[in-house]
Amino acid sequence: MAHIVIMGAGLGGMPAAYEIRAILGREHRVTVVNAVDYFQFVPSNPWLAVGWREREEIVVPIAEPLRKKGIDFVGRPVTAIDAPGNKLMLDGGDELAYDYLVITTGAKLAFDDVAGSGPITGHTHSVCTVDHAEKWRAEYEQFLKNPGPIVIGAMPGASCFGPAYEFAFIVSSDLRRRKIRHKVPMTFVTSEPYIGHLGLAGVGDSKSVLESELRDRDIKWITNAKTTRVEAGKLHATELNDKGEPHREHEVPFKLAMMLPAFKGVDAVAATPELCNPRGFVLIDEHQRSKKYANIFAAGVCVAIPPVEATPVPTGAPKTGYMIESMVSAIAHNIAAELAGQPATAKGTWNAICLADMGDTGAAFVALPQIPPRNVNWFKKGKWVHLAKVAFEKYFIRKMKTGNSEPVYEKYVLKALGIVRLERHDAP
Repeated sequence: MAHIVIMGAGLGGMPAAYEIRAILGREHRVTVVNAVDYFQFVPSNPWLAVGWREREEIVVPIAEPLRKKGIDFVGRPVTAIDAPGNKLMLDGGDELAYDYLVITTGAKLAFDDVAGSGPITGHTHSVCTVDHAEKWRAEYEQFLKNPGPIVIGAMPGASCFGPAYEFAFIVSSDLRRRKIRHKVPMTFVTSEPYIGHLGLAGVGDSKSVLESELRDRDIKWITNAKTTRVEAGKLHATELNDKGEPHREHEVPFKLAMMLPAFKGVDAVAATPELCNPRGFVLIDEHQRSKKYANIFAAGVCVAIPPVEATPVPTGAPKTGYMIESMVSAIAHNIAAELAGQPATAKGTWNAICLADMGDTGAAFVALPQIPPRNVNWFKKGKWVHLAKVAFEKYFIRKMKTGNSEPVYEKYVLKALGIVRLERHDAP
C-alpha cells in the first residue's frame, strides 16, 4: 500500500485528493495536510469584499467530506519537507511519512517586495484570501460613510491580473448601486505593459475590450507601473517606457487601495534543497514531477512557469483554476500509472480559462494553450459571463462538499468547447 500525501487544500489540493482517491481506489492511503480546516473558494473573494457574499457561503469545512471519501486529514502547518527522507515535519514536532508527495500549497503573498504594502502591516488590501477580503469589507463599510479615492491594481511581479480588473469593476458597480460612485475617483495601477495584457501577452481583443470598459466606468489607469512604496493614503509608482526606462513618477492618492502582490513559494517548500527556483516555485517536468525528486509532484500556483514574454516591469504568467485541475489530473494519472508499474505519460493541457465578473455583466477569455502560439484565443463580454461564474461557483463548492472529482459541467460542457484536461491520457 502506498501513502500519497497532498500538501495544501485549495483549488488544487482538494480536487487532487478526490481525483487520486477515485483513480486509486481504497487500497492506497491518501492524506491531506493543510494549515486550516476549511476550503475557501478564492474566486468569490471579490464578492465577499463588497458584501455580495458571506463567508459561510464560500468556505467549506473539509474534514468530514474528506473522511466520507476515505481520505485522512491533518489540520496543521507543515514546517519543513525532508525530501530525501520522504517525510513532512509538522507544527508541533510530529512527522508524516509519504511514498508520494503532491504539493498544492498555492503561493506566499510577497507583500514585503514593496514597502508599505499588505493588509496586516501595510496600507493596501488584497482579495487573495477570505480573511483579506473580510478585512477590506470592514474598512469598506466605514469608507462608504465618508468616501474618497480608490486605487486597485497589481504590483510588479504579479501574475494573476484578472482578479484585479474584476475587483475594480465590482467595486465600481457596487458604488453605483449605492449611488455614490460620483464621490469616488478610481485609478487602476498595473505592472502590465498595456491594459488587457493579463500576463499572457493579451488574449483576443482583451486590450480594446478592457480599455473600453475602464473608460465606460470612468476608471483612469497607469500601465508599466513599477510601484515602489506605499504610504498612508498615497501610492508611489514609476511609470516605465517600452525600453524599461523611467518615464514618469506618480503619486496616486487613495482612501482605500487593493493591490495584488507578487507571489513566491511558501516557506517550507521554498526551503527544500534543489526543489525550487530562486523565487521558491517548484521546478517540474512535463508530467508535473519534480526535476530533482521522482516521488514529488506539484500543481497550481506553486509551480514554476516562465513569463509568456519579457515586459518592462516584471509580470508573471497566471495559473487559472482549470489549468490547475488539468495539472492535478495529470498527477493523479501519473501516480496511478507508476503504482501499476507503467511509465508516467499524462500531461496537462495548461489551458487558460477565466470568468471575470463585472457586476451585472462579465468578461471571459480562453487561451488554448496558455503559452503562444495558440489554437484558441478569444476574449468576450456579456451578461452570460456573470451568470456562468455564479453557476460555476455553486458547482465547484458543491464538488468540494460531495467529493466529485469531475462534475458534468467540466466533463461535457467544457469538452464541447474543445477544452480537455489531458494531452496524452483519456480523462475519465
